[in-house]
Amino acid sequence: MIDLHIHSNASDGQYRPAELVEKACESGISVLALTDHDTIAGLPEAAAEAEKRHITFIRGIEIFVEWPTGEFHLLGLGFTHISPSLRELVDFLQKKRTERNLRIIAEMREADIDASYDELCSLFPDSSIGRPHFAEYLKYKKIVKDNREAFEKYLGKGKPFYVERSGVNLDEAIQAIVDSGGVPVIAHPLSLYVSWGHLDTILEDIHGRGVEGLEAYHPGASGHDCKRLESLAREHGMFVTAGSDFHGERIRADRKLGHTADGKKIDDRFYYEELLPHLGT
Repeated sequence: MIDLHIHSNASDGQYRPAELVEKACESGISVLALTDHDTIAGLPEAAAEAEKRHITFIRGIEIFVEWPTGEFHLLGLGFTHISPSLRELVDFLQKKRTERNLRIIAEMREADIDASYDELCSLFPDSSIGRPHFAEYLKYKKIVKDNREAFEKYLGKGKPFYVERSGVNLDEAIQAIVDSGGVPVIAHPLSLYVSWGHLDTILEDIHGRGVEGLEAYHPGASGHDCKRLESLAREHGMFVTAGSDFHGERIRADRKLGHTADGKKIDDRFYYEELLPHLGT
């Protein structure tokens, strides 16, 4: 059993990187990729713990890309080093993330909520603050009962505290990943919110621009759609991956380490037969 898409508290996950590796080991996972949102801060800790536990560790990231419809998330998998271009890209995204967070705080204060960014950051040290942290903050302030209510009333698109995210150019993201010895893979492609016919056209375009893989298997899709995505990937000469997109039970109780669409265990073929032949190591 493997997992090629998980998150630690370096971005919006529940567990520290080392704790995630420990949990993965206890779950029987032999290959693990840490793919935090727009940050590489958790990679050294996770890599060190994986070495102790004899787990094959894949250094990765999940990058938010500017796109006209839905959301485009690009996975970078298998970094051999961290290039200057990737560091520059991460720094840019973190700066834009902070600007967005401060705007959300301003909206909260406009709504007469006693909100402070320093207080929020103190509640989640060493984390890349995002909307899940704001949901927890609203719970802490006793404004909402749970994260679902926070998103439905305040943080979801079109709600009072929603602020658009800033992403990066796709070609720059691809280049930064390649510069670091990694492989670009489009994450949960159904998040693009386009028709299947349009998705076919998009895959042709992004593969031509250097995206080599497609995360066909993700818990946000049905098993039927995952098989359809795998077929599309084959048509465009792309390999496929699978992940749980695990953030922690407290954040996403419906997602489990090492399991993907329809709750199925992630077969090791997605590493050994799919991803590994494309890695530089």
